[in-house]
Amino acid sequence: MKFTLEDVRSRTYKARDAWWTVFLVDPLASRLVVAVANRTSITPNQITWGAFLLGLGSAGCFLTADPMWLIAGAVLYHLSFVLDCVDGKIARLKGTGTVLGGWLDYVFDRIRVFACALALMWGQYRATGQDLYLLLGIGVVFLDMLRYVDALQVTKVRRQMRRALRTAYDEVAPADPRSPAKSPPRDDPEPDLDMEPSRTGTAEAVDLQEEFHSRYGWYVPFRTWLRARRVRTHLVSGIEFQMAVFIVGPLLGLVSPAMIGVITIGAAVPLLAFEAAIMYKLWLSSRDFTRALADIRTKRHTHMIDA
Repeated sequence: MKFTLEDVRSRTYKARDAWWTVFLVDPLASRLVVAVANRTSITPNQITWGAFLLGLGSAGCFLTADPMWLIAGAVLYHLSFVLDCVDGKIARLKGTGTVLGGWLDYVFDRIRVFACALALMWGQYRATGQDLYLLLGIGVVFLDMLRYVDALQVTKVRRQMRRALRTAYDEVAPADPRSPAKSPPRDDPEPDLDMEPSRTGTAEAVDLQEEFHSRYGWYVPFRTWLRARRVRTHLVSGIEFQMAVFIVGPLLGLVSPAMIGVITIGAAVPLLAFEAAIMYKLWLSSRDFTRALADIRTKRHTHMIDA
């Protein structure tokens, strides 16, 4: 079977992704996927290893602190990230994804960021003697881990809220043998705080973003505009932060070595701002969740009285 570019787009593209991935990675990665999937027997895990080795090569370039090697390191880092996207796309396209592959992908990503952050900032420290770069190296690693841990916890909390609502609805629903069987609860395929209200086993839908949307009416049109371009509203995530530090900063290092520090700090500020926005949205969602759960319990109490 020959795969086409349209196959790759329809079967492997995420509904929403980081803008860096959508505009600067997917156009190249998708074409590589077509070539690799149709003409070779290379496995996704082998590509994962290739991306990891390119990432280590990037770290080696950064360590020299030489302007030309910094450019080489930036190019290698971008290619490493492209391959990191290719392995997942091939796995989804061919249905060859494995648990081990997902684990390798996650661990290698973290090691790549750790190695590149230490190499880039240590190289700059040796070249300039400024202690600031040592702090920036620690800061980059910390922010990368914070972003991923936070994302996992937000997903966990959101799923817990959805499951609690489904369970509560099931308890309220009358036991009618003629009613169609309910499908078991499913986790959201791409859980985030921008998802539309989901059906929870009844005709009712709960919008866990109701309060946020009511406060910020401009947000929905803005989100719709971004979604039409496959871009998620979290405009500065871990991906954009990495690319700013390991690609934009080193490239601008030709202008001035200080640009690496300036870009790193400049990217950290909006990253933290967007993380704070996610926490704020999650807090508002918890208020919507509490109100919805109280409404369900009220209905349950009413049903018990009527019975």
